[in-house]
Amino acid sequence: MSKKLKLTFCTGVDTVTGANYLLEDIETGFKILVDCGLIQGEKTAEQDNNAQFSYDPKDIDVLFITHAHLDHIGRIPRLIDAGFKGVIYSTPPTKDLAKFMVEDEAHILAHGRNGSVNKELVSIYSEENINKMMTLWKTYPYHHPFTIENFQINFKNSGHILGSALVEIIFNGKKIVFTGDLGNSPSPILQDCEFITDADYLIMEAVYGDRNHENREDRKIMLEDVIEETVKKRATLMMPTFSLERTQELLFEIDDLIIKGSIPLVPFFLDSPLGIKLTDVYRKYEDYLNIEAREMAKSGKNIFIFPGLKQTPEADQSKMILRMPNPKIIIAGSGMSSGGRIIHHEHNYLPDPNNIILLTGYQSVGTLGRYIEEGLDHVYINGEEVQVRAKVRMISGYSGHKDSDALIAFVGETAGTVKQIFTVMSEPSSASFLIQKIRDNFGVSARQPIKGESVILEC
Repeated sequence: MSKKLKLTFCTGVDTVTGANYLLEDIETGFKILVDCGLIQGEKTAEQDNNAQFSYDPKDIDVLFITHAHLDHIGRIPRLIDAGFKGVIYSTPPTKDLAKFMVEDEAHILAHGRNGSVNKELVSIYSEENINKMMTLWKTYPYHHPFTIENFQINFKNSGHILGSALVEIIFNGKKIVFTGDLGNSPSPILQDCEFITDADYLIMEAVYGDRNHENREDRKIMLEDVIEETVKKRATLMMPTFSLERTQELLFEIDDLIIKGSIPLVPFFLDSPLGIKLTDVYRKYEDYLNIEAREMAKSGKNIFIFPGLKQTPEADQSKMILRMPNPKIIIAGSGMSSGGRIIHHEHNYLPDPNNIILLTGYQSVGTLGRYIEEGLDHVYINGEEVQVRAKVRMISGYSGHKDSDALIAFVGETAGTVKQIFTVMSEPSSASFLIQKIRDNFGVSARQPIKGESVILEC
């Protein structure tokens, strides 16, 4: 007997951030949320993040989290503050990572992004609400199906970051899959993204729907080249890096380059308190790493530490970096230069044409990183104009997302069963390109929903 689900795209469409999707059993009223993330980088981000949810949080029964990036978890304290008392489900690493990620965001809000403190936000992102979040959170490893009401749930590896999951939801014999973010496999340290072969409905990310990355072998060569250039010029290399996953990947890759003698010993600074904490979580969950990284770790090798690396968790240690002679390399958050310690280094080092800034990930529209990527000759940092004379280098091969061809390959595995594909978490042009390729290659119905739109899934 056919049944119906109602799927609402609350946020996370027409933009690469703010994942939040509502799935309702029309017959029973049981309500499932998938992700509850912050909108980042957009001009209206602050207004959108502070707005009330389009649903009543008190009515939500469960929340599934695909992974621990803030654009997928950052509004959970607000959800709790508004009355959510349901259960949160994810993989074990995601729960551990999420605690540090949300605590870090709370710290940023408490100290104010522009020198002012929003007391309402401090109250929402309070220690009490974060503790409530953790007490509501339950975990299941990959491939351990469980049942909630009339839904069967299974987490599969999406290969994006440690613990990231594809969420499979089976209802009345039909499979609905939320991809979260799909990893750019193979990763230096993670297991590969798994394929789905029997989805009926697919809600999939399309961040890089209209472009491809460099060859994977090239990315390490490019990293080696930019480090060697920095040393040769006796310059400063800035690497704005996401604290979660990109930091750990780069540490692993640099360690390998040093072991092989491919780059000279030079001072490296991991200037990211959050990155340091998250790296400890990676060590805790070695079984979630790929075979190479796992075997190295089990041999007693610290795969995220190498000669010349200094961690600077304290603010005074960070300030001392300015006094250190060149050449030197600074790895610091945030990855889009939208906050964190990297902006202080960019303020100091961007005006010098001898220096280099290396972008290794997607830069959202409206972020400082995007302005630098686009080649602006000056930017504003904390309200002060800063000349951009440093050389800008980019390596998209370290992106944590599948590129266009890989997304098409992912769809191809389930093209024989899928009735409808919805593209989310992408800019409109990227989604449009991918949608057309899906239609051309497989003849499958695909489209990009609009914010707030609801659709009925026939099950």
